[in-house]
Amino acid sequence: MEAQIIDGKAISRQLLDELKAEVESLESEHGIKPCLATILVGNDSASQVYVASKVRMCEQLGITSYNTVLPEETTEEELLEIIEKLNADPAVNGILVQVPLPKHINEHRILFAINSKKDVDGFHPMNVGRMVIGEPHFLPCTPHGIKVLLERSGIDPSGKHVVVVGRSNIVGKPIANIMVQKAAGANATVTICHSATKDIASYTRQADILIAAIGKPKFITADMVKEGVVVIDVGTNQIGVSSTGKRILCGDVDFENVKKKASYITPVPGGVGPMTIAMLMYDTVKSAKMMNGIK
Repeated sequence: MEAQIIDGKAISRQLLDELKAEVESLESEHGIKPCLATILVGNDSASQVYVASKVRMCEQLGITSYNTVLPEETTEEELLEIIEKLNADPAVNGILVQVPLPKHINEHRILFAINSKKDVDGFHPMNVGRMVIGEPHFLPCTPHGIKVLLERSGIDPSGKHVVVVGRSNIVGKPIANIMVQKAAGANATVTICHSATKDIASYTRQADILIAAIGKPKFITADMVKEGVVVIDVGTNQIGVSSTGKRILCGDVDFENVKKKASYITPVPGGVGPMTIAMLMYDTVKSAKMMNGIK
């Protein structure tokens, strides 16, 4: 047996096609054009690439994009002032401040300053709290993308044992919270493992669905999983550079060996990654509808 590949590129493309049609419909029927505002502070090369890809995706879908690029020496107060203006602008549906921010700026203070109704990244305490109690406004994009990947692959977590390896605020904690909810596409028994967990393999071998988000290349090996497990690999680790200068990436899972035991598995790249930006676009469109009273 060899695992069926969960193709994140194909599933995200399907979702983006649906969103494009929805954006066209919002404009033609209601005169509404969703708008995402992105803010980039400094000249971190990876952040520049991420923001550029978000701006490009907005263009492809017909979403208006406001992209503010600020110098490294921008003060925290100056940044807060810009966020306040975007919060007050009724044309702006989503606000995204690209992290990491320069060291002199308090990241939490900035993220918490974003209006929770425009927090399309899903990291504002108000949105985190709503997620925990099972009444989400916006879900963090990567965990939400994992949920959609499972749903669109016909995998129902209900009654299954989901083991999450990693406890970050970006992936580990939120996906555990999403999977444990008494709701469609969830309703699972959830275990979280992390750096202080003793004998992680004893837990991962119990998993019906294993979500690896620990940031260690090929950490999950074949002897750590049971036959028929569904494996969602969130890790993106650079392990080298090709002769053409292209980054060589691998996940947190030893893909070649684990796929021989799994029933489904996501590749790296091309698995969870494409879903993150798709869910950001989804939330921007959702925000536009909510702000205009459209179901």
